[in-house]
Amino acid sequence: MRLCFAYMHLVQKLPDNPLDIIGDIHGELSALVRLLQQLGYDAQGRHPQQRQLVFVGDLIDRGPDSHGVVQLVQKLVEAGNARCILGNHEINLLIDDVKDGSGWFFDERHQQDLKNYAPFKRTPPAQRQAFKDFLGSLPVALVRDDIRIVHAAWTTAAIEAVESVTLGTVTEQYKMWDYAAQTTARASGLYERYLGEKERWAAELEDESRPPPFLYSIAEYEATQQMINPLKVLTSGVEVQAETPFFAGNRWRFSDRVSWWDDYDEPVPVVIGHYWRLIKPMNSANMPRYTQLFKDIAPNAWHGRRHNVFCIDYSVGARWRDRKASRSVEQSRFRLAALQWPENRLVFDSGETVATI
Repeated sequence: MRLCFAYMHLVQKLPDNPLDIIGDIHGELSALVRLLQQLGYDAQGRHPQQRQLVFVGDLIDRGPDSHGVVQLVQKLVEAGNARCILGNHEINLLIDDVKDGSGWFFDERHQQDLKNYAPFKRTPPAQRQAFKDFLGSLPVALVRDDIRIVHAAWTTAAIEAVESVTLGTVTEQYKMWDYAAQTTARASGLYERYLGEKERWAAELEDESRPPPFLYSIAEYEATQQMINPLKVLTSGVEVQAETPFFAGNRWRFSDRVSWWDDYDEPVPVVIGHYWRLIKPMNSANMPRYTQLFKDIAPNAWHGRRHNVFCIDYSVGARWRDRKASRSVEQSRFRLAALQWPENRLVFDSGETVATI
């Protein structure tokens, strides 16, 4: 496909430097600081070999210091030493969609999040708009001839829909596409049925011990809404209606992620985050639901039809589980990682270095 590069659009051109592409951070500031040290960057994000940092989004939520992660990444980006794209968690913040793990920013989620994620640093109300201004200024994809970087899914239709959207208007554009999906659902009565199911089963939807029945209106609306909005496709992936309800991200879900990379048939490699893989293999019967897409893929392997898609999210966003279980970082199976390009090498916050295959 032919991409139009424009300085002020949502699809941006990468510099020619060697890259260190860092996966989802989810508020784990200490892991990020360790990883930057392992990679050889100074406090300003400068590298002696002129390497460039790239963050694939999902800087925030669930971890102990999303506030600090945003501050650090903003400092590096504004110094010209890093690039960053939006993930679905940043989109949620920008559109005020209050979700699990966002109590560091949204007052209405604070009490609920104490159960799993406390202690966590909060952003004072006076600083919240400045955070939104920074996140709202970020692109959704970074590209050059030898590599493409997007948070969740690269589809030609979604990229073409956003490549001419002006930088800084992502919130308005997202809401416009969301409104179009909602209007379609209202016309058929689906939206009202969806709201009714959410209200009727509100308590059960976040209670793993009380599974609701399959809620067809929620399933249909969420899958439809996902695919109509190209910004959702790029930051949350391709989804279809699930066969059965499943509990993930601390809520019952009725639409499921699919491995879009099995249909990606272009020669340019794509690096993504979002999908939660593990560097330490587990028995497939015991694998957490959120890692199931990688049950037949080696932890350090490229994947997809052409073997040219790589997920760099090694589940550091689940490190809150270690804290609840009093497991040390050394015992953790959850890591923060960087893919070094063009070297095709993984570097983890633990200091471990692994070649990709």
